[in-house]
Amino acid sequence: MFLTFAEINQMKTFKIKGEFIQLNQLIKAIGWTNNGAAANDLIDSGQVKVNGNVEHRKRNKLVIGDKINFKSEQVTIE
Repeated sequence: MFLTFAEINQMKTFKIKGEFIQLNQLIKAIGWTNNGAAANDLIDSGQVKVNGNVEHRKRNKLVIGDKINFKSEQVTIE
């Protein structure tokens, strides 16, 4: 479902293969948590934003161009 996670000029990107990746899968894949349950907890607690808005949908489908924030980190979907 996903290809690579890279840091380019302080901006982190995550390249997907296919149409989307689910939010909880992304959080786990990029290492913001160690497992899916912890990723779901971050989302439930309102700590994750998608395109500037707090997101509570664990399986929100992220597509190219979406920006995901957690604390001071940001990842853009490519």
